Amino acid sequence: MCDTCGCPSPSDHHHEHHHSHGDGHHHDHHHDTGGARTIAVHASLFAANDALARANREHFEESGTVALNLISSPGSGKTTLLEQTIEALKGEIRIGVIEGDIETERDAERIRAKGVPVIQLTTGGACHLDAAITHKGYHRLQREPGGNEIELLFIENVGNLVCPSTFDLGEHQRVVLVSVPEGPDKPAKYPKAFTSSHTFVITKTDLLPYFDFPVSEALGDALHLNPQLRTMELSAKTGEGMGQWLDYLRSLVNQMKKGQKSAG
Repeated sequence: MCDTCGCPSPSDHHHEHHHSHGDGHHHDHHHDTGGARTIAVHASLFAANDALARANREHFEESGTVALNLISSPGSGKTTLLEQTIEALKGEIRIGVIEGDIETERDAERIRAKGVPVIQLTTGGACHLDAAITHKGYHRLQREPGGNEIELLFIENVGNLVCPSTFDLGEHQRVVLVSVPEGPDKPAKYPKAFTSSHTFVITKTDLLPYFDFPVSEALGDALHLNPQLRTMELSAKTGEGMGQWLDYLRSLVNQMKKGQKSAG
């Protein structure tokens, strides 16, 4: 059971009482109130998260920052993609990173070595980031050298395709990544990750000759779920397909700048 979002276990939906009625008989009474209570708690939790996510989005926009929420299974290559992106856009776009993990600061250390502001958020067991921890993390990031000048913020979520797809962090774009070694069936198995995202990136395409990964199948399933998805295929290792990814990021930053000029 996730200790932040409270993903329900079977015991949350049913409980049993044994009462003696003084006649030597015991009667089992089944009360079906657990499901209603769980739904009410979840509704309240998500409403509070969504309200804070809207505040986060307003804060990002006041700072002129485009925020991207990266979600994927562990090992999809998110951190490697960020490293190559930072190198490619160095001197062109000011980048900041919030790293989410259950434990350790290893990913943040890798990003810090690239010379950009980064904050590691360790959830201590929770399987996703939420708007509240993102809010705190962004304020911490702004206190880092260069943290008040960020134009493009990457939020690398905890490796998981389930709960991160449910929690809005205030991002402008959600990007779901699937690597070639994971197989093409992720859209079919984890539909929420794709219906809630704006962009689908297939990573580690340099490994296509070595794995059974029909790209058309993965893209077809994803677009069937969400016809509005932008799709990309790339290899951060070889650089193949990186141009489309970088142009996508440039366009998001330019749109934010145009919006700020028209608002001013």
